[in-house]
Amino acid sequence: MNDLMPRAAALFLEIVRAIKPDQLTAPTPCAEYDVRALIDHLLQWGPPLEGAGRKEAVPPAEGVDDWAPALEAQVQRTLAAWNSPAAWEGMTTMGGAFELPAPLVGGMVIGEFVLHGWDLARAMGQRPEWDADLVEYLYGEVARSAEQGREMGVYGEEVAVPANASTVDKMLALSGRSPSWPD
Repeated sequence: MNDLMPRAAALFLEIVRAIKPDQLTAPTPCAEYDVRALIDHLLQWGPPLEGAGRKEAVPPAEGVDDWAPALEAQVQRTLAAWNSPAAWEGMTTMGGAFELPAPLVGGMVIGEFVLHGWDLARAMGQRPEWDADLVEYLYGEVARSAEQGREMGVYGEEVAVPANASTVDKMLALSGRSPSWPD
């Protein structure tokens, strides 16, 4: 599992590096976020997800003006925190007292890179492609947590897709994203 997170992060960082200043106000598939607000969301929740890999409760961060190097550095710190096999064992927290299974949180981190990477890419008119192993893993994670994610307001209602849709499209639909956004 440890090799999936770096693979997810690599494409995520390619997408982030391609963002131009005039694209920061572009809408994303996450209706409540434009590109810059989604970047701020990622910067805010990066430290708790990083801390979860070290089994430390770290509070959310404040936004920063120089977002590009800050986001790149946050991704690298998160990868380092989750690089140890011990990060994936036992229970951990995402900044609060409530504990979750570490593999679940690790899956959430991978989901942040892939799902929000897709959101950012689509906002810029790109269609990223992840490798099949990563997509299969994340589809399973999203399927396992979709109902809980909807209850928490993390995922929207499932979007209907054809039975023969790709695994990526099924994963996006489970998370409440329309694979054909903007449609």
